[in-house]
Amino acid sequence: MVSWWWESMRELRPLVHLLLPLCVHWVAEEMTVSVLVDVTTNALCPGSKTCPQAIYINGVQQTVVGIFKMIVLPLLGQLADDYGRKPLLLLTVSTTIVPFTLLAIDQSKGSVYAYYALRTISYIISQGSIFCISVAYAADVIDDSKRAAAFSWITGLFSASHVVGNMLARFLPEDYIFEVSIALLIFVPVYMTLFLPETVRPTQKSDQHIPCLNKAFKIVKEQYHAMKHAVHVVTSSSTLKRISLVSFFYELGMSGISSVLLYYLKSAFGFNKNQLSEILMMVGVGSIFSQMLVLPLLNPLVGEKLILCAALLASIAYGLLYGLAWASWVPYLSASFGVIYVLVKPSTYAVISKASNSADQGKAQGFIAGVQSISSLLSPLVMSPLTTWFLSSNAPFNCKGFSIIFASLSMVISLCFAWTLKLDDPSKKNLEDHPEDVETPLLS
Repeated sequence: MVSWWWESMRELRPLVHLLLPLCVHWVAEEMTVSVLVDVTTNALCPGSKTCPQAIYINGVQQTVVGIFKMIVLPLLGQLADDYGRKPLLLLTVSTTIVPFTLLAIDQSKGSVYAYYALRTISYIISQGSIFCISVAYAADVIDDSKRAAAFSWITGLFSASHVVGNMLARFLPEDYIFEVSIALLIFVPVYMTLFLPETVRPTQKSDQHIPCLNKAFKIVKEQYHAMKHAVHVVTSSSTLKRISLVSFFYELGMSGISSVLLYYLKSAFGFNKNQLSEILMMVGVGSIFSQMLVLPLLNPLVGEKLILCAALLASIAYGLLYGLAWASWVPYLSASFGVIYVLVKPSTYAVISKASNSADQGKAQGFIAGVQSISSLLSPLVMSPLTTWFLSSNAPFNCKGFSIIFASLSMVISLCFAWTLKLDDPSKKNLEDHPEDVETPLLS
């Protein structure tokens, strides 16, 4: 066990300067999550435990983000392949600083609305793309046989960062949370600029002196062909097509649950910042163990498919228990299933990575992340009004968590697709389909 752990750590040495700033970034973002529920509720619905406005504005934000992410995520994946991972990572990790600075200065109703506008732009650029580019970066420097373990470490550190962030939220005074978060967020791009090495060599540009209008037209045309190629990469692989459906229905259900969960717990059980932080910490603590220890050990024995199916089954139980919660202790029981369902992400990344060649890592990850963004924009269209309806006094029957139960059905469909998943040859599939690279750089 000790030798395996040491060998796993040695494999991660090329990722140290990526994982350290990412952990700090995730800590800084997570420590504000539970506090934002109180801040937005107090600003938009002062004196009320239930806040339909907050639920709806979160739904609108998620829908807008999902619409634009369909375009932005594949574009960022393509740019990361053409111009390098580092500049794209610097862009995506820097977008959260301004919205949080605004709330640190003022938490009035107007400032909360301004925060949501700025945070929406931030989410469009960073949500999902940080993970996609990080996974592509890891694929650049980690051998194919070790990638599943590397991806599990990335998601495991993500969970560990969430635990640390929620611990800070639990014990720090509310007045200092945004200030500490901003300081950490500023540290991240500074560290990456100084220490993160680039793994992609940008292609030399050959037409720097052409007129700007012609260059703009050329950029649009080349990006269109690049996007077509990304679609071809996915549709030419049965594995990538199937995992796209798995990701779509899983994200449809889980993003819907996540968008309303904290407001549901506050309304149904009166949970405050501390209790919400405890719920989030429970998920994080267990998932650290499962992603950083269990997954690397099990993956060589049972494979990504079985792990993915087990994780999807746990996500269904997670949603049903929240929706049917009959006492304030049941959400804590539901949160314990986070130990297993968090394995959906790393196992999905591993399947995508094994089904695409090294030149198409960013394109495949970005395209499927774009598919997930479609789910993210669709789920609030149902979840926001349905949650508000069943939390109100006009509900047709007494089941405050009915919307969460409904969202769990989408994850059942995802499990059905995952069960029929057939893995492509990890090294030859794309090379057979694409004997030569048809792409040109976005800017040449």
